[in-house]
Amino acid sequence: MAGERIKLEVQPREHLGSRESRRLRKEGLVPGVLYGRGSEPAAISIPERELRRVLTGAGGLNAILDVVLDGQGTRPSILKDHQQDPLRGKLLHVDLVEVRLDQAITATVTIHLVGAEDAPGVREGGALSQVAREVTVEALPMEVPEHIDLDVSGMAIGDTLRVADVQVPEGVTLIDDPETVVAGLAMPTRVEEPEEAPAEGEEAEGEGEQPEGEAEGAAEAAEGEPGSDEG
Repeated sequence: MAGERIKLEVQPREHLGSRESRRLRKEGLVPGVLYGRGSEPAAISIPERELRRVLTGAGGLNAILDVVLDGQGTRPSILKDHQQDPLRGKLLHVDLVEVRLDQAITATVTIHLVGAEDAPGVREGGALSQVAREVTVEALPMEVPEHIDLDVSGMAIGDTLRVADVQVPEGVTLIDDPETVVAGLAMPTRVEEPEEAPAEGEEAEGEGEQPEGEAEGAAEAAEGEPGSDEG
């Protein structure tokens, strides 16, 4: 479960703007914003190494972060959003939001397909595809699962599994449309091999030959042509 609480110390940012953000990143810090409950958002910075440590722990991106801002009291928070360099993978910016542990929140949870190797359709050569990789759930902050397993071991060729087939822990509610397809199992696409064309200079069998009857008629006509010495 994502209910593990992890302490995260952050520092206030005195200056804003893209130039200041670039300076912080060069120093190994990630600029961010902490949205409080009933208070103004606070501009913060977090050591990237520390931030990666807490977000790659048991709770993943849904971990409960006990944020300590500038040595003040603990503020339970969750990761609301983050930006990442698509090439280098470096964290560029994070948004944290303070939550109450006794009030439900909505969160995005990853779906893991399990049991694919035992599915009859897979054993027959079918192709298993995962259409939706995440679902939206509602739960108390401490009850949001790190991920949800979807058992596909009973799928045959032509079967589909939808959000309605996803089993969630007690206290967790699925928000997405129950008819949304999550996984499907179809016959593999058959690739037709193209026919080989005749090599250059080669004629197809029989090409250029006269039909048997026409050849005989031509030979007989040649024998009786005018100008012969006969008679």
